Amino acid sequence: MSTEKDLGSLFLAHRPELQAWLTRKLRCPHMAADFTQDIFLRLAELPASKVIGNVRSYLYRSAHNLVIDHFRKAERQQTFPTAHEQLLDIPEERAPADVALSAHQEWVRLQAVLGNLPERTQHIFMLNRVDGLTYTQVASRLGISESSVQKHLSKALLEVMTHCHSREHGET
Repeated sequence: MSTEKDLGSLFLAHRPELQAWLTRKLRCPHMAADFTQDIFLRLAELPASKVIGNVRSYLYRSAHNLVIDHFRKAERQQTFPTAHEQLLDIPEERAPADVALSAHQEWVRLQAVLGNLPERTQHIFMLNRVDGLTYTQVASRLGISESSVQKHLSKALLEVMTHCHSREHGET
């Protein structure tokens, strides 16, 4: 805007009509007054080089955009009450105790098997099989070749498979 005087005269000329329009759209005179001030503040903050051909059109376009943003935000934040009984029907995401215990026991056995391997082989196995890194990612992280990663993993998997096979057949 060029001068404070221009802004003041625009405010006096357009505020009542703009604020009334916002009040109809928002159904809240206090919010409409706040939005009106925001619009004129934005107008005041425009660089002096910015030329607005139709100020009234600019004001209403700004008001329209603020109203749309307001209702979109309100819609995103809207929550619906849920009866307590409905919350009880939501299934738990954790595994049943027997499944969790079995998984924990398998994890302990796996750690015991891996404990018999060299530390680097254990680390490579964990990065690949537990953390989900690819051979390339493991190699890059450890500064070794992919073939080295494959050799370590082969050794670890052979140990794991041998241990699992012997447990399935009652061997210890």
